[in-house]
Amino acid sequence: MDIFESVKMSMATLVANKLRSSLTMLGIIIGNASVIAMVGIGQGAQKLAAEQFEALGPNVLFVVPGSRETQNTTFDIPKTLVLADAYAIATQVPSVKEVAPQLQNRQLVNYRNRNAMTLIVGTTPEFLAVRSFDVAQGRFINELDIKRSAPVTILGSDLAERLFERQDPIGEQVRIKDVTFQVVGVMQPKGAFMGTNQDDALYIPITTMSNRIVGRTSPYGVTLTFISASADENETSAAKFQIANLLRLRHKIVNEDDFTVDTQKDILSIVNTITGALTIMLAAIAGISLLVGGIGVMNIMLVSVTERTQEIGLRKALGATQQDILIQFLIEAVILSAIGGLAGTLVGVGGVTLVGMLTPLSAGVSPIAVFLAVSVSGGIGLFFGVVPARRAARLDPIVALRTA
Repeated sequence: MDIFESVKMSMATLVANKLRSSLTMLGIIIGNASVIAMVGIGQGAQKLAAEQFEALGPNVLFVVPGSRETQNTTFDIPKTLVLADAYAIATQVPSVKEVAPQLQNRQLVNYRNRNAMTLIVGTTPEFLAVRSFDVAQGRFINELDIKRSAPVTILGSDLAERLFERQDPIGEQVRIKDVTFQVVGVMQPKGAFMGTNQDDALYIPITTMSNRIVGRTSPYGVTLTFISASADENETSAAKFQIANLLRLRHKIVNEDDFTVDTQKDILSIVNTITGALTIMLAAIAGISLLVGGIGVMNIMLVSVTERTQEIGLRKALGATQQDILIQFLIEAVILSAIGGLAGTLVGVGGVTLVGMLTPLSAGVSPIAVFLAVSVSGGIGLFFGVVPARRAARLDPIVALRTA
């Protein structure tokens, strides 16, 4: 039999049973859409992380208290970094340009009858250069503020809007833990970083943070949440090595380090590994629905063989070979899976596009994911269509006609 005639007959059979064919394709549609959407969203998460780290600047390093093992096994932030360590890095590491120590804590901020629980960041004037931040209005912290432990603050753009709405915040006063701070500046919008809204934060001198907000918690000086540093161009690896050696000498470390130095690329690599693993896991889970859809195709095709026993017997009695019957049923299974795969692809692409429009994720459709999903769905139709097709091809025409 001509292959085109088999395709024509298969299409006619599927069209004659629209509801059953549509329900059979539903599993394939859901599977394809899920795989494409999960892969697209996972890649969007990786792109978002890369964009956020690129916004930090090309040569940023982070010095975090505690070894990597300690960070993974405890919820308490170790108090092994102090302000003197940051000053030592700034003055004794030749490949480092600027150093910005940070001491962070969440506190309630009050302005008249408005309250906001927000992130309080104690830092130094170098913060702007190291972290690529800009001031939209007023000024930032200066050296005189640091020396005097001045009660001045700079608001993130979102926090300023929450507390002051349309009012100009410059010169106004806010309260943190019964300490009155004068607002001297408002930051340019920066966006979120690693799940934290950087625009919903408040910046004060690090000495003020230590002396008036959190208090001293270490006999060695002002403890830090972490240290940010910017290295000279193409000197990131050298800066990482020099910072680690300096801190080992200062902390008199013999065995395990009580700190961790990570470059921008190190952290991005870790984030990409995590998001990549999650993407694969989600795609694998979504792929299970493709398997379920394939089983649905096989079940419907087996039912179709049973219902069309008379037709099969009559065709074989008129000269159709086993190969003709086998090809026709295989074509029906592949058409069901292929159409379901294409429809699922459209649904998946639409879902990814919608996510990209409604969320910060720059989700995109991976051509490889689309190709694999459609290929797998067609392959599943072929694979699960073999059993019912062989069963139909092996029917004895006389027995088939008697059964009918």
